[in-house]
Amino acid sequence: MKVLVAVKRVVDYNVKVRVKSDQTGVDIANVKMSMNPFDEIAIEEAVRLKEAGIATEVVVVSAGPAQCQETLRTALAIGADRAILIESGAELQPLAIAKLLQAVCAKESPQIIILGKQAIDDDSNQTGQMLAALLDIPQATFASKLTVENGKAVVKREVDGGLETISVSLPALITSDLRLNEPRYVTLPNIMKAKKKPLEIFTPEGLGVDIAPRLTTLKVEDPPQRKAGVMVADVAALVDKLKNEAKVI
Repeated sequence: MKVLVAVKRVVDYNVKVRVKSDQTGVDIANVKMSMNPFDEIAIEEAVRLKEAGIATEVVVVSAGPAQCQETLRTALAIGADRAILIESGAELQPLAIAKLLQAVCAKESPQIIILGKQAIDDDSNQTGQMLAALLDIPQATFASKLTVENGKAVVKREVDGGLETISVSLPALITSDLRLNEPRYVTLPNIMKAKKKPLEIFTPEGLGVDIAPRLTTLKVEDPPQRKAGVMVADVAALVDKLKNEAKVI
């Protein structure tokens, strides 16, 4: 069984992002970049499937500039067998990514596709669902537990009302939630081994995929600063402020 995992290079979650002065986007010059945390969980789950003898090969895919090779090497150090980079300097929106992954899936024919449920830069939460629709395969989003048996994936997923368990036939697409697992620490020996693992490079044009953006970003701006809180003398004063200032009651 082959498992394909998509990973994205994003601004590290510890970095405070800054909006460009012209408000066209976020400034990523000289900013630390890392693997999207949800994708890190996805690759960890794929490696665990291989270690359990369920998966025979784990393939990791990323799309973006040449620097994405660093992210792919990290995934290889976690335990993936080989990597694929779809190199492009253009803006890649969720639909374009889904189409690129569709083209890769046509080449690789994976039985399980695992993506992070969303990326922490744009928080779109769209690529997994779009890819499942393009491939016309079952999907199980927001997975907090995954079990594969008898040609089916049993997924416990987090929903508004609690937890829901569903069973989907393979091939299937799964998106990982935070509680699916805790990614392992990458050791230096595995980092060295990752440098020798194969990494193929394609282009969107080579895959025959149109990546033209469908959406236009008009403006990016910082959220308004929150006003400082105030202390109230008693319950009556609190109720007065909630009613007359906040107007929530």
